[in-house]
Amino acid sequence: MADLDSLFAEDPKLVEKRARKNTVYKGKMVDWCCDDVILPDGAKATREYMDHTGAVGVVPVLANGDIVFVRQYRYPVEEVTLELPAGKLDKGEDPLACVKRELAEETGYAAATITPLLDYWPTPAFANELLHLYVAEGLTPGAMNPDQDEFIEKVELPLEEALALCRRGRVKDSKTLIGLLAYAAWRRKK
Repeated sequence: MADLDSLFAEDPKLVEKRARKNTVYKGKMVDWCCDDVILPDGAKATREYMDHTGAVGVVPVLANGDIVFVRQYRYPVEEVTLELPAGKLDKGEDPLACVKRELAEETGYAAATITPLLDYWPTPAFANELLHLYVAEGLTPGAMNPDQDEFIEKVELPLEEALALCRRGRVKDSKTLIGLLAYAAWRRKK
């Protein structure tokens, strides 16, 4: 079998080089860029993308095995969603510190142990956001403290019911789908 890591090596036949970074919109949460790039064949092109500091998500597991979710309205998709607790990293913030903060803010829980699960790019075609997923266990309840403009409800479900909602297409949030599937695989190996 070939060295699979070689599939990710920088390859001059594939790599585009930034000629100029152009931030066209600087927002509170994200920036939008339209950079000038030089393609591998020397031609010029533009690349539009969202510049994002990254985020965290967490699979909070109760002592009985149930998973803690948040239920909230998401304006861009105009629907109430069921999601794993998550939040945006502040610039330079440690992901572990962020996941502890978001877990407490959105669910009221503190965790005895937090284990890294995986990191992934939700949409690398148009965003540089890196999402760090964790598993939180040994949960101790406390008071929720959501952001002032955040209206959320805490929901606790058995893993199998949550996975059934995913299979039925009711859960469409990528961090929740990926987090639950990765957690189920991680739990089987444990």
